[in-house]
Amino acid sequence: MYYDIPCLKFRQGMKTIVSINMHETYYDFQIILGKAEREKFEAIKQEFPIEIQELYDKERTLHDGKWLFIRVADLQALEAVKRLILIKKKPNRKPFSKENAVYGKCGHRCDLCVHYTGITEEFRKMLIPHLTAVYNTSDWDLRCTGCDTPNCHCCCDGNTLCEPLKCLHVKQSNTCFDCINYPCEQATVGYNQLEHKNISADDVTWAILPYVPYQYDESNYSIK
Repeated sequence: MYYDIPCLKFRQGMKTIVSINMHETYYDFQIILGKAEREKFEAIKQEFPIEIQELYDKERTLHDGKWLFIRVADLQALEAVKRLILIKKKPNRKPFSKENAVYGKCGHRCDLCVHYTGITEEFRKMLIPHLTAVYNTSDWDLRCTGCDTPNCHCCCDGNTLCEPLKCLHVKQSNTCFDCINYPCEQATVGYNQLEHKNISADDVTWAILPYVPYQYDESNYSIK
């Protein structure tokens, strides 16, 4: 907790990469940019939203760097923060191979999903403890053959379409990738709010990242 606010910190050793204060309708991200990191940021500064540029310019440079306290209430701000985090620390997680990837219409990786009938039972058993740790449920019996297949869960009798498919029908698009607003709240809707608890790096890898847009796109790991 940060005073009375739930707080999530990501550290490497004793170094904090990013701190996140979690409010009901927004998040506050705190990122400290040291000398080398400021040089990287300043080289691409004009690519960031004007709000981030102005925040950076007005903050004093302390002995350990510039302390940026960024309120994130929309996806544009989140994307900017993600780029700042990559300046601090590139992921040591290699992206999953896309050679046999199966994507849902919303962009999620079906082949990494516990409900997908195309995965092995061994893989499914490996996923379940991580999903249970993150989402506080032990019911993972639902099965789906993937979007636009005969046994797609959303298209079975009695089931309603998920929010991304509803949106696609309204916009008459084939996939969320076709939309100029992707990724958006509709494409990423439906996940339980993470509560104040400890989860492992493997929990993040297997229970969260398969549903993050472009998370496993290797091109997103590069910083100019």
